[in-house]
Amino acid sequence: MANLFRLLKPYTASIALIVMLLFVQVIADLYLPTLMADLVDIGIVNNDIQYIIRIGGYMLLIAAGGTVCAIMATYLSSKTAVGFGKIVRERLFSKVESFSLHEFDKFGTATLITRTTNDVTQIQQVSVLILSMMVTAPLTGIGGIVMALQQDRSLAWVLVFVIPVLFIIIAGTLFKGLPLFKLMQEKLDKLNLVLRENLTGIRVIRAFNRIDKERVRFDKANSDLMDNAIKINLIMAVLMPVMMLIMNLTTVALIWFGALRIDEGTMQIGSLLAFIQYATQILFSLLMLVMLFIMIPRAHVSAVRINEVLQTDLDIRDPEKLKAENSLKGFVEFKDVSFRYPGADQPALRNINFSAKPGELTAIIGGTGSAKSTLINLILRFYDVESGCVLVNGADVREISQKTLREKIGFVPQQTVLFSGTITENIKYGKEDASFEEIRHAADVAQASGFILNMKDGFDHTIAQGGTNISGGQKQRLSIARALVRKPEIYIFDDSFSALDFKTHAKLRAALKPEIARATVFIIAQSVSTVRDADRIIVLDEGKMVGIGTHKELLKTCRVYREIVASQLSEEELR
Repeated sequence: MANLFRLLKPYTASIALIVMLLFVQVIADLYLPTLMADLVDIGIVNNDIQYIIRIGGYMLLIAAGGTVCAIMATYLSSKTAVGFGKIVRERLFSKVESFSLHEFDKFGTATLITRTTNDVTQIQQVSVLILSMMVTAPLTGIGGIVMALQQDRSLAWVLVFVIPVLFIIIAGTLFKGLPLFKLMQEKLDKLNLVLRENLTGIRVIRAFNRIDKERVRFDKANSDLMDNAIKINLIMAVLMPVMMLIMNLTTVALIWFGALRIDEGTMQIGSLLAFIQYATQILFSLLMLVMLFIMIPRAHVSAVRINEVLQTDLDIRDPEKLKAENSLKGFVEFKDVSFRYPGADQPALRNINFSAKPGELTAIIGGTGSAKSTLINLILRFYDVESGCVLVNGADVREISQKTLREKIGFVPQQTVLFSGTITENIKYGKEDASFEEIRHAADVAQASGFILNMKDGFDHTIAQGGTNISGGQKQRLSIARALVRKPEIYIFDDSFSALDFKTHAKLRAALKPEIARATVFIIAQSVSTVRDADRIIVLDEGKMVGIGTHKELLKTCRVYREIVASQLSEEELR
C-alpha cells in the first residue's frame, strides 16, 4: 500500500490541513471533560451560577469549534480519497493500455476489470478512514490516558486490564479475517469471469441449450462469494457486540469503584464523570482502530493486486533512443523472423523471409492455425519477435515508437470491434480530424453508404456496444471504412471480407483497388478467389513459409497451395 499512497503527492497540502483540523478537534474533545469536571465540582456543588454560565459558554464554543473542524476534515478527507481513487484508476488504465497481448492473456479481462473498479474502491474507502482515523484514534487514545491519569490514578488499573483484552480480540479478528479478505477478491474475480463469459457468449449458450448449465455455474461462483462474505460478516458481527460489551462493563466498573472512592471522600463527582468520559474516548479510539484494522486487510489485498498491474514489466516498450525517420514509405521486410508464444513448446513462426513495397498486394494464406494472424501481429508489434527482425521503412519496429509505427498502418481485424457511439464517430476512430466528406468517401468505398443512408439517422445512427444492433457484414464494412479514412502507408486486412456476400465483395474489391493502389497491402484470407490476383502470395503451413509467388507460380511449385486450391475450386476454374 505504501507504493500506492505515493500517488497522494498532489494532495499533500490537503492532507496537512486535514491533520491540523483533526488535531484541533482532538484537543477540543480532550479538554471538554476537564471543563465538565470543573463545572460539576466547582459550579454546581457551590451553586455558582456565573461560573456555570462562563464554563458552559466555553464548553459550547469549544464543542462548536471541534464540530466545525471535524466537518471540514471529513469533507477534505472524502475529496482527497476520491481524487486519489481517480489517480489510481487513471494509472491502471494507462498501464493496461500499454500492455502487450501477452500481458492481457496473463491477467485476463475479468480480473483487470475488477482491479480497476472494485479494488480501487476498497483503496478509496480505506483512504477516507486512514485520513480521518489514523490521526484521531492514536491522539485521542494517548491524550485520553494522560488526561484520565490527571483526574485520578487509582482507577487506571481498570484500563490496564481492559486494553490488553481488547488488543487480544483485535489480533484474533485479524488472524481469522485476513485470509478471507484475500479470498473475497479472488472469488469476485471468478464471478466476474463467469458473468462476462455468459454475456459475451449468450448466442452460443442459447444455441446449445446450455442456459441451465451456465446458471448452475454462475450460482456456484455466486454462492462461493456469498459463503465467504458470510464468514467475514460473522467475524465482524461477533466483534462489535464484544467490543461494546467490554466498553459497557468498563463503564460499570469505573462507576462502581469510583463511587466507593467518592464515598471515602478521596474523589470528586466531576472527576469521576471526567474519568468515565476519558475512558470512553480511549475505548472508542480503540474501536476506531478496530474498524480501520478491519478495512486495511482487504484494502491491502486490493493494493497488492493493483501493484501487480502497475509494477508489471512491459514486454513491449518504446526504445530510449528512437531511430530517425527516413524518406521511405510503406516498405515492409521480414528477415529470418521466428516467434514463439510465451510458454509454448514450439515456435509459432519459423524463419520467415519476404519483403513488400508500395503498390503491391501481398496475400497470406494457409490452413487453420498456420499463424497467419500471428505474422500480421508482428508488423503491428503486438508481440516482439524471438529472433530476426521486422523492418518498416528500413527501420526495425523495435527501434521506432509504437505510436509512429501504428500511425502508418490501417488495420481491419479478424474479429470486428465497434464502439458505442454514432457511425460517424466509429469511422472517425481511424482519423480524429476527418471531415464529413472523407467519412462519406470511406463509407462509399467500403460499400457501407447504402445501408447507412437507409437508417433513420444516417451517419448519426447510434451503434450499440459491440455493434450488436447491426449485422456482421455491416460491422465489417464499417471497420474497413475506419481503416480507409486514415489513408495509411500500409493496409492490413485480416480475413476482413468473410461476412460479405459475393456481389458486395466484388464491388468492394473493385472500389478498393484505386484507393489503395499506392499503399502496401496485406490480405489474410481463407478463400483462394480473394488472393489469386495478388502480386505475391505467401503460403504458411504450421508456422513455416512453404511457398511464395503468384497464383500460377504456386500452382506449379507449392503442394500445400495446390491442395488448398483443389479444395475450393473446380478443375475448370483451375484452368
